[in-house]
Amino acid sequence: MDAIRTEALTKDYRVGFWRPRRYLALDSLTLHVRQGEVFGFLGPNGAGKTTTLKLLMQLIYPSSGRAEILGRPVGDVSVKRRLGYLAENPYFYDYLTAEELLQYFAGLFGYSAVERRRRVSQLLDEVGIGAERRLQLRRFSKGMLQRVGIAQAVINDPDVVFFDEPMSGLDPLGRREIRELILRLRDRGCTVFFSSHVLSDAETLCSRVAILAGGRLAAAGDLSEMLAFQARAWELVVTGLSDTVLEKVTTSGQVVRATPLGAQRYALELPLSAAPDRLVTNLVAHGAQLVSLNPIRETLEDFFVRQTGAAPRDRGLEPVAR
Repeated sequence: MDAIRTEALTKDYRVGFWRPRRYLALDSLTLHVRQGEVFGFLGPNGAGKTTTLKLLMQLIYPSSGRAEILGRPVGDVSVKRRLGYLAENPYFYDYLTAEELLQYFAGLFGYSAVERRRRVSQLLDEVGIGAERRLQLRRFSKGMLQRVGIAQAVINDPDVVFFDEPMSGLDPLGRREIRELILRLRDRGCTVFFSSHVLSDAETLCSRVAILAGGRLAAAGDLSEMLAFQARAWELVVTGLSDTVLEKVTTSGQVVRATPLGAQRYALELPLSAAPDRLVTNLVAHGAQLVSLNPIRETLEDFFVRQTGAAPRDRGLEPVAR
């Protein structure tokens, strides 16, 4: 049984006043998410990611198509207790503390007072909220509110959790802590479905992804198997590289391109067929120091542009009949 399934899920809106038209926000989305996996839902701003999550949460209703969560139709009350959800821009009661807010949500799920206190304390520790947990939320930064939002999404120990841009507003330390939390959820069997427009988040966390562009599904499957994102070259950043050694490796064909970054600091592009370890050993032997070695692949933005064209797709349809 799939954790999440959509079949031809479609949502359109009426836009305009004098001559209303139908705007297609989501166009026939068919998607299957397995139980116990971290699934990345990727796309540029306005692609339809938030619309999809709102449809799955029944905050809005589809124009056509259907969706199921844990084998039951979306909106089934018995399933809702097993779900967690973080909106893209969550709003909480400003004058409650983080502890009070989470204890309130835990109470809605029927936890006893003792269990509420234990669970709230544990989750705030996991998302990196320390002594600030006793401050009113109106004093929190965007990143701190995001951490509290993630904690409330998993307060009920859900079987499926939906995150809409969970890394938004977080500093590098916060991003790492939330990635670790997501992986812990996966390890205990929870299905994590999160939207993002940052490919690196998906590369770190996901077993499979779907890419949405212009309201339509552009690609889906294992990220490592998508040809669009396979490495096409290597980027080697070194420092302490002399002009003599640079000229030698460039003229020998070991390096396709050398981009100066500063005094004796270069970004070297190597063909994918090259053995970077041999070149690194050679450069180090001549006094250079390795800074980083990374694959060069098409970016998510490049993929979006190629799928949608230089201009955004026209998603307006015929005028609405009065």
